[in-house]
Amino acid sequence: MKLHNLKPAKGSTHSCRRIGRGPGSGLGGTSTRGHKGAKARSGYKRKIGFEGGQMPLQRRVPKAGFKNINHKEYFAVNLSTIQKLAEEKNLAKIGIAELVAAGLTNGKELVKVLGNGELTAKVDVEANAFSKTAQAAITALGGNATII
Repeated sequence: MKLHNLKPAKGSTHSCRRIGRGPGSGLGGTSTRGHKGAKARSGYKRKIGFEGGQMPLQRRVPKAGFKNINHKEYFAVNLSTIQKLAEEKNLAKIGIAELVAAGLTNGKELVKVLGNGELTAKVDVEANAFSKTAQAAITALGGNATII
């Protein structure tokens, strides 16, 4: 047996349907596309969201809201958490590195100190942002609130 002698098995192959080759082929005229309409035309491609001329859902539903592209997402740390850290680890300066070491943040997110809770220790705090009450509470005890 040689390569030039090989043939497909009997009945395994057939010729393709030659559409649009005249009435003698049996597949002329409308060429299996039916009569008229968008699907009968050449270049027909259904668009995503097209509903046959009916107003599409994404245009019927009312639009609402606004996404601010300049919005910054902060991880919140309360004064009570800073007080707890200062007592447990005996720290005079708390920055993002200390918060990462304590497992509170991953170090990639922005940190904002909020004024929830009481602060009794004099602590220097470094963060990306402070609330007014937190900054007032830290400076009232003689500490520094430094924005990074």
